[in-house]
Amino acid sequence: MRAQAHTLEATVAGLLMLSSLIFALQMTAVTPLSASTSSQHIENQQQATGQGVLAAAARRGVLKPAVLYWNNSSAQYHDVGVQRFYTSGPPDNQFGAMLERAFNGNGIAYNVYFRFQNDDGVPITRRYVYSGVPTDNAVTATHTVTLQDDDPLYDADGTPSETRVGGANVTYPMPDTGANLYNTVRVEVVAWRI
Repeated sequence: MRAQAHTLEATVAGLLMLSSLIFALQMTAVTPLSASTSSQHIENQQQATGQGVLAAAARRGVLKPAVLYWNNSSAQYHDVGVQRFYTSGPPDNQFGAMLERAFNGNGIAYNVYFRFQNDDGVPITRRYVYSGVPTDNAVTATHTVTLQDDDPLYDADGTPSETRVGGANVTYPMPDTGANLYNTVRVEVVAWRI
């Protein structure tokens, strides 16, 4: 009699566990934006693409000119509107063309930020390219650029100008924080699927 009671108790406990599991699975919704190994793979690809664009731009010598692509007389980046950063596409320079090739035809939105410190060491973030608010599954890639006082600002056609970033009457938005070192800028690409 005692063995039958234990068997009945085990059977009821098993059914209770099975019912709980079925109930829990029915309460969980799986959507196209749910995390999965395939979405993680896509995010890894996007991050690798961003890191690759930054590394290739630095290797080709076009990342620093993109950071210094500044119109000193209008005190803003070349060909931006009143918002003072690029919203309708990347800048018209080699770095912008690399971003365009890597992301725009693949259904991926991206933002590019410049992160640096002011004279007091307070971190500042400046938008360079802005496509909107990133989703929760956005990925980030970064590369650091060191600016020297004698680095030139770049004209709209991509050629170096006579104006030096550390010179007098320069309207460049990043401050001079050192003796020969002008500032250190972390270029950050944030990408996400649209």
